[in-house]
Parts: sequence; C-alpha cells; structure tokens
Amino acid sequence: MKELRTHHAGAQWPTIGRIACVGRLSPQHEAMKRVLIVEDQPEIRELIHMTLEFENYELHEAPNGDAALQMIEKVKPDLLLLDVMMPGSLNGLELCKRVKADPNHKKAKVVMLSARSQASDRQAGLTAGADAYLSKPFSPRELLQLITRMV
Repeated sequence: MKELRTHHAGAQWPTIGRIACVGRLSPQHEAMKRVLIVEDQPEIRELIHMTLEFENYELHEAPNGDAALQMIEKVKPDLLLLDVMMPGSLNGLELCKRVKADPNHKKAKVVMLSARSQASDRQAGLTAGADAYLSKPFSPRELLQLITRMV
C-alpha cells in the first residue's frame, strides 16, 4: 500500500490515506492523464485543482519542488504544472530541468506558472525545458484550454 494525496475525477474531495489497487482499473480510469500540481500557495493549488477536478485527469499535488521530485517517481505524471518561485532547494525551473533530463520522465509535458511575465522570464522557462509558460493571474478557462491542447 502507498500513502499519498490524490484525487480522482468524480470524487467529492481529495483524500489523504492509504490506497490499495486490487484488480484491473476500468478503461476510463486507465485513459486518465496524470497531472501533478506543484504550487506552494494552497489557494492557487486549490484553484487549479478545482479547475481540473471534473475533467478526465488523475490529480496529484505537491507543495514544493522537493516533495514533487519524490512524487514524480511514484506517480509518473503526464503533465506537470510547476510554480516557478517556490521555497526549498528546488524551484520550478530547477525541477523542470531535472524532469526533462531524466530519460524516464522527459516525455512529460511541463507548464510553468509564474507571476513573473517578462519576456526574459518566459525564455528562462522555455530554456529549462518547459513546454508552455502561463503568467499569473490566469483564468481557469485559459489553464484548461492550454492543458487540453497539451495532453
């Protein structure tokens, strides 16, 4: 059994606890794309979660880059939503570089989320390997459209 925080579309709220998978997953569940939301501000993390929870995504959350790095190995996300500025030893740019350098995860799509919106900030995100860069504040619709195009 694994202990992690996760949320599946259709569930009423995220769960924290032990999850055991027995038997085969339904075809609908197998087709779900795994999204890891990495954001240190709980309010923004919740907004992103609420935006995606009724879509066909398996959602996972991490409050910083260090926790995200551990979750990436367990979850193997198809898409990472990374805040650029986070506390800890790994900010979003460094985490993106690590993910894209890892042969096991380099196919994962990465969207950088940041309050920094200068051209040089966007370029830094793309140079780190991000597939897209979205400036805060962003609308839920804008985020959803971007994610739909990417996965």
